[in-house]
Amino acid sequence: MKIAVLPGDGIGTETTQEALKVLDALRLPNLELSHGDVGAAGYRAKGHPLPEETLAIAREADAILFGAVGDPSCDNIERHLRPEQAVLGLRKELGLFANLRPAKAFAGLEAMSALRADVARDIDLVIVRELTGDVYFGEKKRETLPDGRRQGWDLMNYAEDEVRRIAHIAFRTAQGRSKRVTSVDKANVLETSRLWREVVEEVASEYPEIALEHMYVDNAAMQLVKAPGALDVVLTGNLFGDILSDQASMCVGSIGLLASASLGERSTQYGTFGMYEPIHGSAPDIAGQGLANPMATILSAAMLLRHSLGLEAQAQQIEAAVAQTLADGVLGGDLGGTAGTSEIGDAVVSRLLTTS
Repeated sequence: MKIAVLPGDGIGTETTQEALKVLDALRLPNLELSHGDVGAAGYRAKGHPLPEETLAIAREADAILFGAVGDPSCDNIERHLRPEQAVLGLRKELGLFANLRPAKAFAGLEAMSALRADVARDIDLVIVRELTGDVYFGEKKRETLPDGRRQGWDLMNYAEDEVRRIAHIAFRTAQGRSKRVTSVDKANVLETSRLWREVVEEVASEYPEIALEHMYVDNAAMQLVKAPGALDVVLTGNLFGDILSDQASMCVGSIGLLASASLGERSTQYGTFGMYEPIHGSAPDIAGQGLANPMATILSAAMLLRHSLGLEAQAQQIEAAVAQTLADGVLGGDLGGTAGTSEIGDAVVSRLLTTS
C-alpha cells in the first residue's frame, strides 16, 4: 500500500508528522511511504511548487497525504510559481475533481463554536465540492483599458459533464447518510449556475430515493449558522464550496478539526485514489513553534484509510481516538487549550493503542 507523503510548508510539516505517528501506531502491513517536496519547499528545492519528481511519486501511489502550502516569502513571485499552484496542479494532473469535507460537532466542544451550543451540537454534514472547474481554472486576464483603468477578470464556467460527475458523487454519498442533498448555486444571477441546476436535476432522477433541494449560496451561508443540523450532503461548485467549508469549520469550533478527501475516477486495488489534507493553511505565524493542532491532518489520514486503502475499521479506530482525546480535554490553542502539536499526537496514539 503506497502512500505519497507531501508535507509542504509551515505547519504542514508538523501536523503531517503527527498523522504519520498515528498511522505507524496501527502497524499496518505492507505500508510504503514515499516523501516529496511541494509548495514553497518544492520551489526552493527544484524551482517549481510541483516538481516533476514529486508528481511522479504521487502518480505511483495509492493515496496522497498532503500537509499545507504557503509561504509569505513567495508572495511576489509569478503566479504560476506560487506555492498554492501545487494544490491546483495535483488536482488537475491527477484528475481529482471531487472534494469531500465532513463537518461534525465533537461532544464537549460545543462551547468552542461561534454558534449557540444547542445549535452547534446538531452539525453533521458533508460538503461535496467540485474541484477542477469554476473560476479557479477558468481563463484569467489583467489589462489596462484605453482610459488607463486597470481591469482583471476570471471566467466562471462548467461543462455539463463536469457537473454530472460531481452530482453523482453527492447522491452516492447521500445514499449512505440521510438521503438528502442540498445543491448550492446562484442560479438567479449566474448562467453557470442555471446549467448547474438543470444538470443536477437530471442526475437526481436516477436517485428517486434521495430528496433534492436547491439553495442559493447566500441562503446556504445563513442556514449554516441558523440551522446547520438541517443540512446533510451539500453539493456545490469550487468557489462556493471553498467558502462554505471554511465557514462550516468555525461552526464546528476550529478549522484545525476538519479533514478533506479529494477523489477522482481512478481506482486502486484497495479503493479510490485520492489526496487527503486538512482544510487549514500553512499558518506561517505559528510554524515551527509546536503550536499547531494536528487533528485535521490525523482525521485526513483516517479518510485515506477508508476511501483509498479500504481499511474502514482502522479509520474508525483513529476517529474514535481523536474524539476521546478531545473529550478528555487535550486541546490545542485554537480550542482554548495548552497542548502542543506532538502532545496532541501522542495523546491520540495512546488512546488508539488502548482501544485497538
